Amino acid sequence: MRLVVLVSGSGSNLQALLDASAAGAPFTVVAVGADRDGTLGAERARGAGVPVFVARVPDFDSRADWNRSLARLVAEHRPDVVVSAGFMKVLGPEVVDAFRILNTHPALLPSFPGAHGVRDALAHGVTVTGCTCHWVDAGVDTGPIVDQRAVRVLADDTEASLHERIKVAERAMLVEVLTALAEDRSWR
Repeated sequence: MRLVVLVSGSGSNLQALLDASAAGAPFTVVAVGADRDGTLGAERARGAGVPVFVARVPDFDSRADWNRSLARLVAEHRPDVVVSAGFMKVLGPEVVDAFRILNTHPALLPSFPGAHGVRDALAHGVTVTGCTCHWVDAGVDTGPIVDQRAVRVLADDTEASLHERIKVAERAMLVEVLTALAEDRSWR
């Protein structure tokens, strides 16, 4: 299964996919797209010999133009699945309608959607949160849920400490979901 992975930051989910692929998982990262220059995720991809493209929103006259360009860049790599792995941009219909896009989110959706799932879960006082893997649709974190993993909130957790534990669960979940999809093939 061919994957294009979209990143905005450190690329820890990307690294989990690269490592799994190198260890024989039934998927290959064929390209990585970033929404800004200089991301660690893009550096990780280059270090693994994976082509990288950058599509910065400020470089376009409109968000629709950015989405059209992103869709063209992704399509060049003929992915079976696009993975939004910490990609901090809402994708428009130009992208969402063109590809099967899998996203990870650091909360148990439908609770705490959006950019601050960990912070919002802590503020709400939950004792269990976690991560979700879902298909991307036109909404924000509203697509069909594929898998979820629970993570207990500890009494002394900060947003950073809780997010780090969620990321561990998120990486394992993402690799397992993509492996199952690649082996099943009924998802097509």
